[in-house]
This record gives sequence, C-alpha cells and structure tokens, in this order.
Amino acid sequence: MEIVGDEPPTAERIRERHARLQARLRTMADENGHDPARLRIVAVTKTWPISVARAALDAGLTRLGESRVQEAEPKIAALPDAEWHFIGRLQSNKARRAVRAFQVLHSIDSVELLRRVRELVAEEERRPVLLLQVNVSGELVKAGMTPETLLEPATVTEVRSAGVVGLMTIAPIAAGDVQRATFRRLRELRDRLEQASGAALPELSMGMTADAEAAAAEGATLVRIGTALFGPRV
Repeated sequence: MEIVGDEPPTAERIRERHARLQARLRTMADENGHDPARLRIVAVTKTWPISVARAALDAGLTRLGESRVQEAEPKIAALPDAEWHFIGRLQSNKARRAVRAFQVLHSIDSVELLRRVRELVAEEERRPVLLLQVNVSGELVKAGMTPETLLEPATVTEVRSAGVVGLMTIAPIAAGDVQRATFRRLRELRDRLEQASGAALPELSMGMTADAEAAAAEGATLVRIGTALFGPRV
C-alpha cells in the first residue's frame, strides 16, 4: 500500500489517491469472486483538522470516518453534507451523542450496547446504520463480541429488532494470510448470523491501509482508509 507524505493533502491529491486505491481494491474483489461495486472506501479523518475533512469532501469522498465523538462533532457541524461514520470504541455514556451525530455506527461491541443504541434510536427519532464489531482474532487488546456471543439467541433477537445491517472487525498485525483468514471468518460469521436471524446483513466493514487488499479479497464492502489517502498523522 502506498505511503504518502506528511503535508496536509489537497483535494486533487486526495482524489488521485482515492481513484488509484479504489481501482486496485475493486480489482482484488473482482478477482476473488466478489462484486467490486459493493466495495466503498470510508475516508478516516480522525486527528485531521476540519480543513482536511473539507478537502476530502471536495474531492468527492462523501463517507468520512471518526473515532471520537467529541472530536467529530465540530467537523460534523461544519460539514453536514458528508455521511459520517463512527469507527472507534463507542462508550455507553457517549452513545446518545453518537446516535445524534453519525449516520453509520460501525463499532457496537456488545449486546448491552446494542440494546442501549436501539432505545436511543427510538428516543432521538434517528435511523443510523448499525454494525456489530466482532473480535474474530480473540486478541485481548481488541474490543468486540466473541464469535460465540454473536450467534447466541439473545444477540440474534437483538439483530432482528435493532435492524443491524452488517459486521465489523479489526485484523491482527500479521502476515497477509492471517489477515485474510480473519476477514474470511467474519464473512462466514455474517453468513451464519443471516441464517439464524433471517435478517439481511450486506455490510462487512473490514480492512485499513495496511490490510485493505486482504479485506477486499474476502468481500469487504466498507474499507476504513486514513494513511493511504491523507498521509501519516503527526
């Protein structure tokens, strides 16, 4: 994956990088039997100022990702035309603010949090897209439901009630075959959850700059990219 410079990028540079990256990832998806048109990039603007998020939007990247509610809120207020994705650890005490601010929540990591979000969605009269985070690799440092919890009857019931549309995971820092195995396992878990719940779960949020190609090869529909678009964060 291309590593870019540390200067704040212009809209033109972001557009060029996005076009190259999207073409490469969609080719990888197609070569592995997945619909390339389903793969979309979420441009991760966390830690970057509003000016860079605006440059991304000017470049045509409408899906912007943030990992902290407090940091994201002024960006969302400044750029309401973007589709804002929450990709970080969602704390229960920040859930209401996240439901109000974001159109997509990638990282619901427990049944309890899913229930809380479902209540808040009704109270706030909002309709964010909901994904469940799964700790496929079993790493203690990573958040997410275990695969076993994901398929328990209580989770299956909540998936139907809350209108969940997919799953998210973060792969370990490892060789490409390990990353692909992690993403393949998430896809297989999605298929099993669809069967158990009867719900359509079309979205697979997986892959970042370092492992985006492995994710594309295993059917990712949302790939969370920061460095390859904007450069390393200082």
